[in-house]
Amino acid sequence: MKPFFTLLILLLMFIIAPSKAQRNITLGSFLTTQGVNTSWISPSGDFAFGFQLIDANNSYLLAVWFDKTVDKTLAWYAKTNTQIPELVVVPSGSRLQLSSNGLSLLDPGGHELWNAQVTGAAYANMLDTGNFVLAGKDGSTKWGTFDSPADTILPTQGLVTGVQLYSRLTHTDYSNGRFILQVKDGSLEFDLVAVPSGNQYATYWSTKTDGNGSQLLFNATGRVYFTLKDRTEINITSAIMGSMVDYYQRATLDPDGVFRQYVYPKKEAVRGWNNIGWTTVDLVPRNICESITSQDGSGVCGFNSFCAFNWNLNETVDCRCPPRYSFIDQAQKYKGCKADFQPQSCDLDEETMIDQFDLIPMNGVDWPLADYEAFTSVGMDDCKKLCLTDCFCAVVVFNNGNCWKKKLPMSNGRMDSSVDRTLYLKVPKNNNSQSQLNSNSIKWKKEKKYWILGSSLLLGSFFLVCILLISLIVFGNYFATESKKTDLSKQSSSTGGLPLKSFTYEELREATGGFCEEIGRGGSGVVYKGQLQDQVGTHVAVKKIDRVLPDIEKEFAVEIQTIGWTFHKNLVRLLGFCNEGNERLLVYEFMPNGSLTGFLFDTIWPSWYLRVQFALGVARGLLYLHEECSTQIIHCDIKPQNILLDANLTAKISDFGLAKLLQMDQTQTNTGIRGTRGYVAPEWFKNIAITAKVDVYSFGVILLEIVCCRRNVEKDVTNDDRAILTDWANDCYRSGRIDLLVEGDQEASFDIKRVERFLAVALWCIQEDPAMRPTMHKVTQMLDGAVEIAMPPDPASYISSLQ
Repeated sequence: MKPFFTLLILLLMFIIAPSKAQRNITLGSFLTTQGVNTSWISPSGDFAFGFQLIDANNSYLLAVWFDKTVDKTLAWYAKTNTQIPELVVVPSGSRLQLSSNGLSLLDPGGHELWNAQVTGAAYANMLDTGNFVLAGKDGSTKWGTFDSPADTILPTQGLVTGVQLYSRLTHTDYSNGRFILQVKDGSLEFDLVAVPSGNQYATYWSTKTDGNGSQLLFNATGRVYFTLKDRTEINITSAIMGSMVDYYQRATLDPDGVFRQYVYPKKEAVRGWNNIGWTTVDLVPRNICESITSQDGSGVCGFNSFCAFNWNLNETVDCRCPPRYSFIDQAQKYKGCKADFQPQSCDLDEETMIDQFDLIPMNGVDWPLADYEAFTSVGMDDCKKLCLTDCFCAVVVFNNGNCWKKKLPMSNGRMDSSVDRTLYLKVPKNNNSQSQLNSNSIKWKKEKKYWILGSSLLLGSFFLVCILLISLIVFGNYFATESKKTDLSKQSSSTGGLPLKSFTYEELREATGGFCEEIGRGGSGVVYKGQLQDQVGTHVAVKKIDRVLPDIEKEFAVEIQTIGWTFHKNLVRLLGFCNEGNERLLVYEFMPNGSLTGFLFDTIWPSWYLRVQFALGVARGLLYLHEECSTQIIHCDIKPQNILLDANLTAKISDFGLAKLLQMDQTQTNTGIRGTRGYVAPEWFKNIAITAKVDVYSFGVILLEIVCCRRNVEKDVTNDDRAILTDWANDCYRSGRIDLLVEGDQEASFDIKRVERFLAVALWCIQEDPAMRPTMHKVTQMLDGAVEIAMPPDPASYISSLQ
């Protein structure tokens, strides 16, 4: 009898559980901010509706969220029913009640804070689409959260005339931000608005379908498009993700004004992996920094700041302050930057003005609307003097005899490679030794506490990562084995990683025009420029792998998915692949500015500021590969040719992860040396295990090249002592003549303390003994000035100790 009762219980559980999960929420039900009734869950458990705590002051939002994602991402939150909807924040002890008249949100004193009024509501339901609805007896929807979105739309949701998406003010402040997405006068448009009034300044992106547009739709396959009255469809994003079974999806108007489409692998949410998050698959507009130029308001970033947008789908806008300026509020950068000095007095005579203030150059930056006076047919010295002797002038621009003066506050600032002029920023002179630190020293002191706090948080997170890695080791073989059983087509469509596209060879042959335009060549293959036949004609770089050995071909798709999971703003993104017959091709995002080689070793040196960004970017990319991605990747061939530059001159590491595809053993040297002469670590030539420290060595060499704007080995130099850069740099460092390394470089000489710091980091990285080299985590800390740097040992001392 016992087996019978067991079977009966299991049968009852099978019958009852689903009906309980899918039951409607009856009238009279309620939610509270604390206790057991804080939310109602959808049948699948994917979504929840209820109260979400948003800060330490016990403030709550009434919201819908993805209940299985690590961060419980909000998809909707309640706002008032006024003309300009305002955020509804409720205190602890508030209560939500369901009645036939709809929903009523009450504070602890019983006063109504918000309502969703309907007539004849019979029940409510949290649907698996993410739509929380009030329904009548006939099942018709009386009201739903899809009808009044906040900053996000979900698959199966639409946006019609009169309904707006308001961006948040910041990622942690859900108040109305500075951007609106709406269907207006037959067009889909993005508008810049004033805070907090909501006054609309200007449209910065539009479908320009005046009078013909109907609605914005996000269909179940992940396609976001705008429909016209004649049923024509205009793609807003180019990503098509397929079934909602594999991915959570959302499209959000982010605080920086960019409309991004995100995906989150469902199976990773089920496993609870906290190193997996939302991945951007497309965005509009392509470059927000260039899209907004408004006479009113500050633009993308705050007044006196400038916008730097790295063309990377996972990267947000970076708002920055010019030298000797700092953010008014570090947590709310949209408020802009203020000068860290007293403005020039208008009571001074011209000679005193010139003696007290100076002009420092800024390359690639512009505030296009700040001009207030212009001159023609003047020389550079006269142009500078016109600004120095004008107490209103904050910045001056000189270009081919033309001179423009700009005054504060400056708006619509942007940094971009297309800006081919040099600005001169007016700052006070300082002759004391402390002021001769780099021009960003004031900013650094203010930001140092954030680094210390960040380091503490990283230390705490380290233990969690250890637990995660142990779990990965235990279960890794199982999942890898299961993955290998799946054929390529299944892997490309149902993998838990980023949805890489599987291209046919014919598609890539057509995209590259028969592989005719070669843009790169290396040990792993040849790279060709191509253009996909998609809605936007995406430019790509197609690498033909010519050295994949037969016994690794079956592992090709598995390793490609590992690379596909590797995302960072300083890594070249893999978009897709081809695994057809004997052909193995990789499709990367196209880097229009080529490699670091062309910039560093040209006749015209890039600015010191830009070189600093190159160094920091490469360091952070390597840190991600070594310590932050799910599977450690040792590059083994770090060199300037493998550092590519996007449209905004952001440095990105290419060719990472190819060692396994090329059957390279990353633990021993018995498969031969991998790397490039001048950048190869000494252990490749010895019977020493190969570790991530080989990349650290290569980075040290590149760092010296970035600082000095010359190759590591120069055969044509007149002084033999300078032929090998690593040796010369070490000599200069130990003799106290660092200035010789940046001789003739005014910007770097002005920032000599940072030059000294970078040089010390490089000398630590190129130590002969791998154990003495720092990790990339330590390297990034030293580069940023977050930790003290001890004097690096002289490499000669290591050599003598071996003799």
